[in-house]
Amino acid sequence: MKQRVCNTVLISVLVLNLYVGTRNYLNSAEIGGRQDMSGQLDKFVRVLEEVRRHYVDEGKVGYDDLVEGALQGMVSHLDPHSAYLTAKKHDALKSDTRQQFGGIGVLISISNKWLTVVKPLEGGPSAKAGLLTGDRIIMIGDRTTKDFTTQDAVDVLRGKPGTAVTITIQRGKDIKKKFKLTREIIETKSVRDLFGNGDFDLLEDQVGYVRLSGFTEKTAIELKSALAHMKKIGMKALVMDLRDNPGGLLTQSVRVTEMFIEKDQLVVSTEGRNAAVQEKLFAESNMQFSLPMVILVNGGSASASEIVGGCLQDLKRADLVGTKTYGKGSVQSILPQRDGSAIRLTTAKYFTPSHRIIHEKGIEPDYMVDMTPEQISDIMRQRSPLGLDDLSEEDRIRIKGAKDLQLEKGLELLRTKLQKN
Repeated sequence: MKQRVCNTVLISVLVLNLYVGTRNYLNSAEIGGRQDMSGQLDKFVRVLEEVRRHYVDEGKVGYDDLVEGALQGMVSHLDPHSAYLTAKKHDALKSDTRQQFGGIGVLISISNKWLTVVKPLEGGPSAKAGLLTGDRIIMIGDRTTKDFTTQDAVDVLRGKPGTAVTITIQRGKDIKKKFKLTREIIETKSVRDLFGNGDFDLLEDQVGYVRLSGFTEKTAIELKSALAHMKKIGMKALVMDLRDNPGGLLTQSVRVTEMFIEKDQLVVSTEGRNAAVQEKLFAESNMQFSLPMVILVNGGSASASEIVGGCLQDLKRADLVGTKTYGKGSVQSILPQRDGSAIRLTTAKYFTPSHRIIHEKGIEPDYMVDMTPEQISDIMRQRSPLGLDDLSEEDRIRIKGAKDLQLEKGLELLRTKLQKN
């Protein structure tokens, strides 16, 4: 009885505080533009209390759980990229951009409602155990992953280094395998060579190749180092592979782009409702690499990778080859809260130097070269250091003969440019 009285008093105080705060806000707002916030907040508190009192499972209706759930629903309702982050998820996000975390070392995505391996990270638990690009993770422990979000997977797969997690994968139509993986501290590199071994050897005709898997705190430093090495051994042209690059830090996309353009050139502008997010970002250093370039893109190239591709295309510094990019051209601001949680909120949209909008439009390549997911998977397997021993003879023949049509087109364009020069 005493607990119920305390809860009632708590709710009454909450309503009073919300009401007083709302009245103060409304009294200072323009009459024509204000909404009945006090009525809506009153409605929220009534629903909150009804759910808490009557929901069948008492363990799920504590005030903390209900308010957290309401916040998640409110923010995620806005668009697919906005989210309320608990303190745990906020910490995970910060670990992502710092490139260090405890997990099984695998890049994942959702394909046909199933959790799918994009790439095992070299040297990580998944690669050492034998996971392959295209493997479908159908179980984590005793939980099915159907209809999982990538965040759901991150929450389950990451954990304290040294702890174990069991996953079950589906490979092709017939093969199912179970792996018990021990989590490790994963330190990833976002800039890789063609085979992922860090050698950065030149391709034919002294063409350099770099693949950027994301834009993290160290991307520009890693890229500059790789390019300097290839330049030293005679690089005459460059293929930058941004396929399936989901983006990352805006600042790093600018630092990458400015290596190839003149100082003070506009890279990207952001426009939104708030003056704080109205911004124009310019190259801050002199051009370091003036060589001919081709950029490979596809439907998985998003956000920061679209900024790089869109800018260099606008300025005629690079030809884009592949398929239209994803079209994720919005700015998410991280707004930390006092309890360690945060709001990831869409606050602006990106525009290329010619004021092309990226969001929901994407970047059209200069040369459209389509490849099926199966072809791309075969190429990734062909370049994998794990070998082809576990495949049938038919699959081995197919994979050994697979051709990266987009890369071949890029090399053809660069050969033509080099011959003209």
